[in-house]
Amino acid sequence: MPAILGTGEHRYRVVENFAKLPDGWQLTDVASVAVDSKDRIYVFNRGVHPMVVLDREGHFLRSWGEGLFSRAHGLHIDADDNLYCTDDGDHTVRKCTTDGKVLLTIGIPAKPSPFMSGDPFHRCTHTALSPKGEIYVSDGYGNARVHKFTPDGKLMKSWGEPGTGPGQFNIVHNIATDTDGWVYVADRENHRVQVFNGEGKYETQWNNLHRPCALCCCGGRSPTFVVGELGPGLAVNRKVPNLGPRLSIVDAQGKRIARLGGEEGPGVASGKFLAPHGIALDSFGDIYVGEVGVTDWKTSFPDEEMPAAVRATRCLQKLERVRE
Repeated sequence: MPAILGTGEHRYRVVENFAKLPDGWQLTDVASVAVDSKDRIYVFNRGVHPMVVLDREGHFLRSWGEGLFSRAHGLHIDADDNLYCTDDGDHTVRKCTTDGKVLLTIGIPAKPSPFMSGDPFHRCTHTALSPKGEIYVSDGYGNARVHKFTPDGKLMKSWGEPGTGPGQFNIVHNIATDTDGWVYVADRENHRVQVFNGEGKYETQWNNLHRPCALCCCGGRSPTFVVGELGPGLAVNRKVPNLGPRLSIVDAQGKRIARLGGEEGPGVASGKFLAPHGIALDSFGDIYVGEVGVTDWKTSFPDEEMPAAVRATRCLQKLERVRE
């Protein structure tokens, strides 16, 4: 029987072996996912074929990005089905069509700004759009900043610095916006999501999250959010229960509505997570989860060899909403 996660109206059935790839292909660390207006799934991964496109049933449609991307990290799709691909390996954001044509590049490939300089980019992580089409970029591993660009890629402003206070960041890992223009930033190692207005003014923060990694805004005027939380990264607390990895569904004030998994730590059994790094929803409300726990297997399982089947099947999960 497929595993069921969640309770009440937030119940999801795990779809086993969702991705049906050509013979000999495999996904490697799915950093992010996006769903277009036709419910096609774009799987941004760190394998030989960086962008794999599937239909809603998981059938392979095409791939692109071979030779273009250095290290997949973030993926966002706009209302016109343009894809914003954040590559933390070469410090760029590329706006692409659904068949891989590059329309805009922000950043200089393979030329990072100085570490913690505040200038874009040093290992940028993700993007989001304002209601006017302005581009927010979280930046990231080698910076502690959010940058705001015009739709054609001109820098407008930046905010943030290293630290733990309001408006400071400790790995600014993901970013999302809503229809009112609020900006939500996954401040991963500070265990919180910070909320800003469109000009970078700090408003509030959501606590009681464990290393928020993925962040997906769902809905219109009263949105909910799905947050992918990583589990412990230290040997001393690796086996502590109730710390994830897991998905949490929260409202626009950060109040938890539901939680999916995470009670017993990481795992590869149905209904468990390794490292939920990217999240997207389709028009049916089903959730697609990209995970990056394969190449970092030893962090979660230092004394276990990875089963061969895990590498082939475990980097992308589909959670189908239970409809009763």
